[in-house]
Amino acid sequence: MRNLVRFGLAAALLVALAAVQHGIRVEAAGGPSDTVNGPYRVLAPIESGNLLLFPVVRDSGKSPEETPFITLDEGIRSGEVEVTEAGRAQGLVRRRGLVGVPPYGEGGVENPEPQNDSFAEDEVNTLVLVNRSRKPLILLAGEVVTGGKQDRIVAKDRIVPVGADPIDLSVFCIEPGRWTESSATFGASAEAPSHSFMVQPAVREKAMVTQDQQQVWDSVHGAISQMEMAAAPPNSSAMDGGPGFYPDSPGTTSYAKVMESSAVSERVDEAAAPVMKAQEQVLAQLREEHAVGVVVAVRGEIVWADLFADTDLLSRYWIKLVRSYAAESLDEGAIHSAPTVADAQHFLDAPAKGTESSVGDVGVYRYRELTSGGTETFVLESLLPGTGYDVHISKMKLRGGIHHAVKPQPDFPPPMYRPDDAPPQVYRPDVVR
Repeated sequence: MRNLVRFGLAAALLVALAAVQHGIRVEAAGGPSDTVNGPYRVLAPIESGNLLLFPVVRDSGKSPEETPFITLDEGIRSGEVEVTEAGRAQGLVRRRGLVGVPPYGEGGVENPEPQNDSFAEDEVNTLVLVNRSRKPLILLAGEVVTGGKQDRIVAKDRIVPVGADPIDLSVFCIEPGRWTESSATFGASAEAPSHSFMVQPAVREKAMVTQDQQQVWDSVHGAISQMEMAAAPPNSSAMDGGPGFYPDSPGTTSYAKVMESSAVSERVDEAAAPVMKAQEQVLAQLREEHAVGVVVAVRGEIVWADLFADTDLLSRYWIKLVRSYAAESLDEGAIHSAPTVADAQHFLDAPAKGTESSVGDVGVYRYRELTSGGTETFVLESLLPGTGYDVHISKMKLRGGIHHAVKPQPDFPPPMYRPDDAPPQVYRPDVVR
């Protein structure tokens, strides 16, 4: 905590560009110094095991007076937000294309109506969400909803306004081994807020950048293996079933169930202990400094940044963000030299000189993706009356040969994952994948 009061050099994060129409890609000219939220400044890091969390403040010190949003976890726990399988919401969902839903829906283009009853079957990458709250709902890519026939994660950031019709919610599956209903509706990532989580950066990256279900599954499989190996007793061996196998191993393909297992949850909490045990003091310090986000380094490598419109939003997502970063730190990868404040500042300041794509919902939100050589930045901007500012920004270091091309998706579930009694999944190119 002693480091929180140190300041880095003044800088900026994102490009302010002329408005672009839905789905158009343009050259991103210039650096990130003109964002409407103002330039950002990095503070000295909070140390937590293999994690370094660099708090970020807005250089001007100014934030929106009050952000009017409700989060997904808050909405689900209060019952004001409901998520269910598509097949259970027949007649409720508007079948027009939703802008910005993979694979690159185009606004105003009608999706063809099904010629048979196949749409009545649930789709692995389609859920239905209803917002009955009196506040607009924020959805962040990587947030987990558990239940239904499989656990899913939100595929992209978006805002659902008050009074909106039920929407097709773009998701990715993170539980490839199940296709039987555990509940009619979906719940939050954990019953207790103190144990809430979203998927770790390695999985979020695949969902946000590649938008490919198979790559998401591959990253989930890798993350589960890493977490189970980290949680396994020191004397576990291949004779016991291989590295990471032990009597109390969750033995599941569900990312959520692994994160909820006692062994893995304890290891995640241990990795985040310096932050979580002093959570109230940390949050109090962040509020005092008016922090709006963090730059994240894992084992000395800067890999991610999450920034919000104000300190209140950051504090409401704090637990699930920190636990997701801690899960990432369980991977026994190479150790790098600890980055400095200047390194974290450079990560934020690096200009996006590649391309930009913009999608959204007129008068509700705009979701921009800025691509450069080694980083990717996603910006959720609210267009609701009285807002007009960036609500959430994700910036990531691209790792592992990320490719943007969207490949045709395989029929679900793939043979290597499908249980014998699971029904075949009908692939429909007009339905969100």
